[in-house]
Amino acid sequence: MLLPISTDTSIRRTPWANYGLIAACVVVHVLYILAAGSHQRGSSLAGTILHLRELGVLQGSAPHLYEFITYQFLHANFAHIAGNMLFLWIFGNPVNAKMGHLPYVLFYLAGGVFAATVYGMNHEHALVGASGAIAAITTAYLALFPRSHVTVLYWWFLIGTFELPSMWMIGFKLILWDNILTPKMMPLEGRIAFDAHLAGYAFGFAVTAAMLALRALPRDQFDIIALWHRWIQRRSFKTVMGAPEAQARARFGRVARPVSVDTVKLADEPAEPTDPIAKLRQEITRSFSHNDWDTAATLYEKILDIDPRQVLARKQQLDVANQLYTLQHLPQAAAAYEKYLSNYADSAETVHVRLLLGIIYARDLQQYEVAEGHLTLSLAGLSDDKRREQCRHWLNICNKHLGRSTPGDNP
Repeated sequence: MLLPISTDTSIRRTPWANYGLIAACVVVHVLYILAAGSHQRGSSLAGTILHLRELGVLQGSAPHLYEFITYQFLHANFAHIAGNMLFLWIFGNPVNAKMGHLPYVLFYLAGGVFAATVYGMNHEHALVGASGAIAAITTAYLALFPRSHVTVLYWWFLIGTFELPSMWMIGFKLILWDNILTPKMMPLEGRIAFDAHLAGYAFGFAVTAAMLALRALPRDQFDIIALWHRWIQRRSFKTVMGAPEAQARARFGRVARPVSVDTVKLADEPAEPTDPIAKLRQEITRSFSHNDWDTAATLYEKILDIDPRQVLARKQQLDVANQLYTLQHLPQAAAAYEKYLSNYADSAETVHVRLLLGIIYARDLQQYEVAEGHLTLSLAGLSDDKRREQCRHWLNICNKHLGRSTPGDNP
């Protein structure tokens, strides 16, 4: 038997909404247990409670609209509610902290409604339980924290715990094994609403991924959309690197082009006119004044075609580098940030630029030794605890790939 008991996801906001949902389910079930015992002694209040519970069950053959909500707070027995509340506690707390309270409750209820709707299309059995909604919360957790780990309790002659990546625990164990393969091997149909579970899983993952893509939820570099984008970038980068003649350009962009003898004059030859560069600089300034960042980045690359040694004014150089990064022109962005650090080393932004540059080299370009140098310098100057933690994380990744021990915290 395998049972998830915790995750390694940090929670930075108290998940009051999830606490409320758990409390509501527990209170309703306790009232049902007490009413069932009192009803045998002829209590009219107990009879009323039991009648209300019957009204809250979702009748598959002819459901009322309100039943799509009320059935989510009813459970068949202690094992049913205990298992559901455990999963809701483990996966719901971090999802609530990420989504916020009202969006989380609406998401939870919508997942339960969708699960019941799909279930009702194929079955006429009555339905109770929060399993469909909790399934949606579980895959929402997977979409928000795909690189997290789940601590699993096992007992089979021995009792102990171990960690599994959430993708394996949720994708293989909970979805594939428990809800697709198990129903084919064991005749549990009618007692467990597998269709509702699968519908909830599909709803939770698809809706959360869509909300991330539309930025309706806070984004970070570890959510499922960020991982998907980086996978596409690595695949594209690998394809480009397959051509030997394109390796330098794929790594560093136009700034890595060798300077042609046609554009470099000997000392005794007349210097090339600077008018084209001056004109491009004016156009860049005009583009920035109109907030046309894309054009400014394009013009910057044209300047580098003429003279790779050119660097813009401090703010313009940083803005261009940031725009190249936004456009996911990562080799070009790295080179632009390098120019900024070389020419404006005394800037207040230097330590943060080094952090970002180190992450780009480690995460996107896989140049771990270069990344380590920037991250080490950045860590020494960072004062914000969150940034220091982020910097240490990428330093650990670099050292792992370089076969080195994890560095300590530099003062």
